[in-house]
Amino acid sequence: MTAALPPLKEVIARYGLSAKKSLGQNFILDTNLLDKIVRSAKQRDPEAFKTGTVIEVGPGPGGVTRAILENGAKHLTAIEKDERCLGALQDIQTAYPDRLTVLNEDALTVSADRLGKTPRAIIANLPYNVGTLLLTGWLKKINNFSSLTLMFQKEVAERLTACPKTPAYGRLSILTQWLCETEILFTVPPSCFVPPPKVTSAVVFLKPRAEPLAPARIDLLEKVTAAAFNQRRKMLRSSLKSIGNSEELCAAANVNPTVRAEEIGIEAFCAMARFLEK
Repeated sequence: MTAALPPLKEVIARYGLSAKKSLGQNFILDTNLLDKIVRSAKQRDPEAFKTGTVIEVGPGPGGVTRAILENGAKHLTAIEKDERCLGALQDIQTAYPDRLTVLNEDALTVSADRLGKTPRAIIANLPYNVGTLLLTGWLKKINNFSSLTLMFQKEVAERLTACPKTPAYGRLSILTQWLCETEILFTVPPSCFVPPPKVTSAVVFLKPRAEPLAPARIDLLEKVTAAAFNQRRKMLRSSLKSIGNSEELCAAANVNPTVRAEEIGIEAFCAMARFLEK
């Protein structure tokens, strides 16, 4: 750790950074865990560290921020909505001259072209209350990023990586895996956070595919999966009626209309989306 920077506990005390529930904040103070998260990302996407930009969302007191810079990121863009954290991030900017840009903005509204040069890798302990919303926004602009290493609640991580015919498989599984290769790297117990959440967390690595798993328009794929999974216990011939002729949709995807949404793969949903487009 850079000698100029005090321990994270001291930073939190100095700037009065008690975690705000309204912002979904849970801070990580364990430097070994912080280093493990960042090293896992760097190992899988070294070029973003060497020549591009690492992007962090919700740095808080700067634990992940420090670990990213200590692991040699050429440039880091940190997006922090909470003005209370800016003093702590300014201290890190001073310790790592010209390597850290801080945007005091809402990550939901920041455009990718303001985040730094490509390749761009996102590493973030996401706020629980907007984590899924942030991810779906990034997926719709996935070509802007070379990788995403993200902390979620464990049940959300399982949804991202779930296979058909499993309880966690659903709309988020399909959209994410359609565009990315997904991998749960490791789980993180509540005791690693301040304050401890009520749930176990998990770090997920997402590697954007060169091309989506199958051709489809994203808006129509979302429409099909929304109809299919909003009534996931119903057969497709019933659940898909809200968007068209369910028998024709199933025929276009070569699936039995009596099966449920959780039983069919991503390519089948893409085939239905293409049929809707026609």
